[in-house]
This record gives sequence, C-alpha cells and structure tokens, in this order.
Amino acid sequence: MLRKLFSKLSNSFNQSVVSPRQSYQAPLKVWFEPRKATGSLEMPGQVSPVHGTTCNVSETGIAFIVSSIRVRENYLVGDGRTLNAELELPDGRIRMQVMGRRYERLDDKDGAGRYLVGASIEAMSEGHRQLYESFVRSGIRRAKRGGAVVPEEA
Repeated sequence: MLRKLFSKLSNSFNQSVVSPRQSYQAPLKVWFEPRKATGSLEMPGQVSPVHGTTCNVSETGIAFIVSSIRVRENYLVGDGRTLNAELELPDGRIRMQVMGRRYERLDDKDGAGRYLVGASIEAMSEGHRQLYESFVRSGIRRAKRGGAVVPEEA
C-alpha cells in the first residue's frame, strides 16, 4: 500500500518537473560551432554536419537518432560543447543550440550502429522559440493529422 502511494507521488512529481515529450520524427542536422583558436594558433573553422532524425521533442530538449556519435575527434555528447541544430518543422527550419546529455547505441538488424542522443535546449532566437514551443504544444497533433501548423499569436 505504501509502495503504491509512494510510486504515484513520485510519478506525479516527475511529470511536473520534466517537460512532457511529444513523439515526432523530423529531419535534423547538428554540427559543432567551429573553434577559432587552439592555444596560440588561429585555425579556420570547418563545419561538418551530422544528419539524423528526431524521436521526440519537448520545450526543454530533443532526442534524435544519428549514424555517428562523433564528428572527427569530437563526441556529440560530453566535453560541455554546444551543438548547433537545425530542425525541419512543417512551417520551416528552426535553429537552436543544444548540449548533448546522454547517448545510447541502437543496433540495427544489419549490424549497423545508430545512436540515440538526448540533448537539452540551451539557446534559441525568440522568434524560433515561439514557433517551436507553439509546435510542441499544439502543432504536432495538427501536423500528424495533415493540417497546417500556424503559430498562435500571443
């Protein structure tokens, strides 16, 4: 009896603290912001994007699947490095900066590895944030039904 009550309280607390996730698959591109200086050397930045697909989205984070967990020698998760992300939504592209928090290897039937990455949203322009949050709150349902996704006016 106590265990059941504790479980219910714990679940309701977790739901109030964690932003609800919405399942949604959309094309995604992530890349590191080029580092301009390494020590005393100035180096030109090179952008090498990794393409993937989102699994779910929330107001505070995204989960996506990519074929590689690193770009050259840099891992998508760890080292406190911010990633640039571009997400294709029905109303257009949303750009944001995310930080990879965790990843998990997913094995395909053919043996090819893919990676599920969970990332927190760190920054986004105000216009993109309004469009993204409106989409997460109500646009996903409309997009799945085939309706137009129009951001709600504040």
